[in-house]
Amino acid sequence: MALEFRHVSKSFGGRDGGSLLAVDDVSFRVEEGEFVSVVGPSGCGKSTILSMTAGLYQPTEGEVLVSEERVTGPNTHVGFMLQKDLLLPWRSIIHNIEFGLESRGVPRAQRRERAMRELAHCHLEGFENHFPYQLSGGMRQRAALARTLAIDPEIILLDEPFSALDAQTKLLLQNSFAGTIKEAGKTTLLITHDLSEAVLMSDRILVLSERPGQIIAEITVDLPHRDKPIKRRLMPEVGDYAAQLFKHLKLEEKAA
Repeated sequence: MALEFRHVSKSFGGRDGGSLLAVDDVSFRVEEGEFVSVVGPSGCGKSTILSMTAGLYQPTEGEVLVSEERVTGPNTHVGFMLQKDLLLPWRSIIHNIEFGLESRGVPRAQRRERAMRELAHCHLEGFENHFPYQLSGGMRQRAALARTLAIDPEIILLDEPFSALDAQTKLLLQNSFAGTIKEAGKTTLLITHDLSEAVLMSDRILVLSERPGQIIAEITVDLPHRDKPIKRRLMPEVGDYAAQLFKHLKLEEKAA
């Protein structure tokens, strides 16, 4: 299922009666099964783009389309993952994974079958009866991914899901996520501040300017092993792509 933004701008009302332009004339397309990352300075509208994809906000101008149909409200085709896993502490892991299915009225036997399948895909076998406090941060994020995949979304939205993890756990989890998402054939949009992460996981990278966010560059990552970031990380070209992003974001000038 493809995702497309056509000349999208989004403004928010200010307390003084004025308006704040968050993103300005943004156009891009994510093809079915493609993994695209969005990078840019803090406050440039990256999360606003995710929220409009999910149908939580409507564009002030332009349109957001999923499979050529305009998004006019909460989008049932998407699954959303945030920095925090948001697991319910009073529910076991398997019941957390079932939660989205339960809220959609899926029969008990069917939701248990789907939840157990995604639990296995995310390498959490044997932990279905544990509670969130008994799991590490990386395992909780894998449980959150299993919960997202269980509802079988066509598009997965990732808002910095690895940012709170240590470097080793982050790389292992990136590898696990990338393989699972590629195998499932999901269209994916990742928001990240980590330039290396964008290179390791993506088919393409969109670079946003400072607010109001506009697309100032689009980089195709022409490297193998999108489903295995640990292997891609060993390739010397990864540093070259990260340097391109560094240059587009003018980080060297800002650090001077």
